[in-house]
Amino acid sequence: MRSVLIACFSLILVACSGKTSDQPATSEKNIADLILVNGRIYTLRWEAPSAEGVIRADAPYDAQGWHPDASAVAIADGKIIFVGDTMSALSYKGADGDVVDLQGATLVPGLIDSHTHIFELGAKLQRVNLTDIKTEEEAVALVAAQARATTKGEWVLGAGWDEGAWASRYPDKTLLSQSVPDHPVALDSLHGFAAWVNQAALDAGKISARSDVPVGGEMRLGEDGEPNGLFLNNAVGMVDQIVPLPTTAKLTDQLLGGLRQMAEDGYVAVHEAGVDAGAMAVLEKLESENKLPLRVYALLSLRDEDLIREWIARGPDTDNNSKLVTRSVKAYYDGALGSRGARLLADYSDMPGHRGLSGDNYGFNQQLNADAMRAGFQVGIHAIGDAGNREALDILEAVMTEDPETRANRHRVEHAQLVHPDDMPRFANLDVIASMEPPHAMEDKAWAEDRLGLGRIRGAYAWRTLRRAGARLTFNSDNPGSDHSIFYGLHSAITRQDKDLHPDGGWYPDERVNIDEALRAYTSWSAYASFREKDTGVIDVGYWADMTVMDIDPFVLSENDPNKLLEGRILMTVVDGDIIYQAP
Repeated sequence: MRSVLIACFSLILVACSGKTSDQPATSEKNIADLILVNGRIYTLRWEAPSAEGVIRADAPYDAQGWHPDASAVAIADGKIIFVGDTMSALSYKGADGDVVDLQGATLVPGLIDSHTHIFELGAKLQRVNLTDIKTEEEAVALVAAQARATTKGEWVLGAGWDEGAWASRYPDKTLLSQSVPDHPVALDSLHGFAAWVNQAALDAGKISARSDVPVGGEMRLGEDGEPNGLFLNNAVGMVDQIVPLPTTAKLTDQLLGGLRQMAEDGYVAVHEAGVDAGAMAVLEKLESENKLPLRVYALLSLRDEDLIREWIARGPDTDNNSKLVTRSVKAYYDGALGSRGARLLADYSDMPGHRGLSGDNYGFNQQLNADAMRAGFQVGIHAIGDAGNREALDILEAVMTEDPETRANRHRVEHAQLVHPDDMPRFANLDVIASMEPPHAMEDKAWAEDRLGLGRIRGAYAWRTLRRAGARLTFNSDNPGSDHSIFYGLHSAITRQDKDLHPDGGWYPDERVNIDEALRAYTSWSAYASFREKDTGVIDVGYWADMTVMDIDPFVLSENDPNKLLEGRILMTVVDGDIIYQAP
């Protein structure tokens, strides 16, 4: 897959004709398989910014702003063997090594998305895409068009309608059933906390007013007392159970499609959140066949209790070099803020008397969670509301107090979306990582204040406040719920503005982070969250050759014209020394 783009032939002649006194000697040990030259390389080898975002003295930053700290990298056997200037790097070239001229493109440590749903991303790529659709009518029109191209009676599936933005005007089955009467239809929401179906789907699944609704779920009823086609929070599982399960071949196709998309978007690794037995079987088979293009860090679903018990008996993976590493567990503790399922300490501002769902009421098995912690697994607890976050920290702290060795497992709170001021320091005190999504803040801002009120909103999406409190952060997309573009993620984190550059000055701009922090949160800090900080996340000798090349310099743009971050494009993705994606 490697292509050789030599722009400076004279440099190659110099490298091949003999070394100069300041070039390293070429031997069998340091002959490179791949050399990347003439790039703007940011290694992240310097010290991370302070909790206030102050750039450190050893960073490649001066009165003129940011500048790269290297221009070339040499790679052998999947690891970096040289970082520095182009002329010196070329001295590592052997007879069979490839040289790629980056022609001034920017190279950074390989991007890591630390909370993804790749199977769902792959499935979404094959379904009706309702992301950014504003109205029920638009969504139904797209579904109807797909139905016309689908054999009568077959399921039509879609995903992406925003359960947060639509919360005050949720759709029902009426228009969907009228427009698509001959196909069962199931439409997942953007973040997976709501599902919308037509009458044909209800009939196919034999769902009626007499159906059992899971604890922590809501099946909306119409005026006739029968299901109106809308399912919220845990009731989404009722829809999942009636949609035909994909075959193993289909799951494999969806996984590989999702991973290929992530590679095209610059990611070298993903943390797959909530892996059940079926998904695990697909991952393990692809790993055994050496067909995983990216590194996958699997977070087993606590809801698949048989799978968790099986892994507790086996124990967590300890080999970081494998493409598939399984040493973590994903647990749902509360619902989403958009669907008013997140557990709050006080009533929702726009729904008095309601505080959301959590714990046993949301299918959380506290004893099994503790057993996994004691077996050496890292636990990532999904917690959105301030009560949800407090109680998740309480649960982790209780086990750590009883079994202090579990503290070393680098536990995480997934989303940490709304945190009470009293609980901010607890992340650092308990060594718990806040795993957060900058795009969520930009997508939720249209309605988040309605849910929480002007006072409580100050504790939401509070990246800087958590940093000040000493918390470790990792950034991610929670895809396919959000656009996983690194350029969107960086822009959201740095500007607190959406893709339309709203609002002026940023939304609660005091919570912004700078480019040094933001990029680390997608690279080295995400590497730490998977116990790989000594292997990846930095461009340095001895580290894995996992790198991302883009056509913009995010460091320079972050200060000069941050809105142009949104115009960035990935040019190349390198994993284990192999170019797994190269832009046309």
